[in-house]
Amino acid sequence: MRLFAGNLPWSVDDDELRNIFSAYGDVTDSKVIMDRETGRSRGFGFVEMADDGARAAIESLNDTEIDGRNIVVNEAQERKERGPRRF
Repeated sequence: MRLFAGNLPWSVDDDELRNIFSAYGDVTDSKVIMDRETGRSRGFGFVEMADDGARAAIESLNDTEIDGRNIVVNEAQERKERGPRRF
C-alpha cells in the first residue's frame, strides 16, 4: 500500500521517514518530495509498505506530533491528470 505523509517537519529526509514507518512493518520505499528549485523539502512524502503495516501506521501515526508538527498519514490517492501548463 502506498501512504501519503503530510505536514512533515522540514528536517525529515528519506531515511528518517523510513525509520518512522518501519516500526509498523517492512518499508519497501520512502521518499520525501523536494522542491526542484530550492532543493528543500516540500513537507510531504510517500511510503510504500505491506497492507497490514500500512493500516497500523495510519491508525498510529495520523495526527501525531513529530518535531512540533502534527503529521497527516493516509492512503495515497492516484494523481489526477492536469491539463497543459500555460506560461
